[in-house]
Amino acid sequence: MITFVAKINTMEKYKAGDKVRFLNEMGGGVVVRNIDSRLVLVAIDDGFEIPVLISDLVAVPVAESTRKNNAMDIARQEVLRQEQERIDEADAARKSGLRRFAKDLEPEGVYLAFVPHDQQWLLTGLLDVTLINHSTAELLYSFNILPDDSQENVDYGQIAAYSKVVIETISREDLNAWSAGLVQAILIEEKTTRPLMPLHAPFQLKASRFFKEGSYSYSAVLGEKALMLNLQSLQALRINDQQAMQFNKDGRLPEPSKTPVVIKEKQLIDKHRTSPGVAVVDLHIAELVDNILGLNSKDMLRIQLDYFSKSLDNAMVNEYDKVTFIHGVGNGVLKNAIVKALESYEGTSNRMASMSKFGVGAIDVLLKDRE
Repeated sequence: MITFVAKINTMEKYKAGDKVRFLNEMGGGVVVRNIDSRLVLVAIDDGFEIPVLISDLVAVPVAESTRKNNAMDIARQEVLRQEQERIDEADAARKSGLRRFAKDLEPEGVYLAFVPHDQQWLLTGLLDVTLINHSTAELLYSFNILPDDSQENVDYGQIAAYSKVVIETISREDLNAWSAGLVQAILIEEKTTRPLMPLHAPFQLKASRFFKEGSYSYSAVLGEKALMLNLQSLQALRINDQQAMQFNKDGRLPEPSKTPVVIKEKQLIDKHRTSPGVAVVDLHIAELVDNILGLNSKDMLRIQLDYFSKSLDNAMVNEYDKVTFIHGVGNGVLKNAIVKALESYEGTSNRMASMSKFGVGAIDVLLKDRE
């Protein structure tokens, strides 16, 4: 019986393209060509071509081959489906809607926000670079950064009305590359009597701004604190009656304003404002806490320095000219700590405050060159 099978095999002829299995070992392949009456050249799964005795081969039925191909196709389709699902989930996480009915919402417009992942420690950790479309229009955007005096497009796409998109998640080490750039966009409304002008908004921020707590303000549309720039308000982008007449006359839209406005937090330093651009902050511990029981001298100094830095950062964000800090006389520890801390603030100077007003217990911090 065994001899008979061997004779049948040696008599069998294979054509190029036939799928075969090996009788005496695992695997198989595809017939490339007949070498002679006893040998054929077989391309195995690894891509090599080897001579094999016809007697050591058996043809793979067409139905079995088809089943294997179908199984491979199904597996391949499942992998592709899972990958597409992952991409869709990531895209959905990148794009999301805004808070529409929160209290004190920002005016409608297009905003750029740098949102710290850690809302408790704003000056450390990752940041989401977020483009915000707080408007009734659909936004087609192009986002460019300007590293090393060159322009690089990092993202483009579409943002639905009242939605946002995370352009990129960056580390603090990336801030120099991301602190200057250009946002361009076309805003499209389904129905309107007055068209919207294209957005062309270059932006530039000093990297040091990201390391000052006062730079971060609470955004109602985000529900988080962020360093925010108003690239352009919707009202400024919508043409007025005079512009509409000019548009109807020569078909050209007017140029929009190109200066983004930093959204400023004014709640802290404004409590100490004495005149435009001037504030007086009393750092006596009794002015900062209701009850000092349980606080040692180190705790009180930490509270005073923390309030000093927050007040100064907030004054700089809000473009104050001068802040007078009342540190008291005491043993000079707080005064010396303030002078030391001021060494890390660029563009500031300090001097003793008016003795007629504060005696020797206050220091003026000048935030602008009056000349």
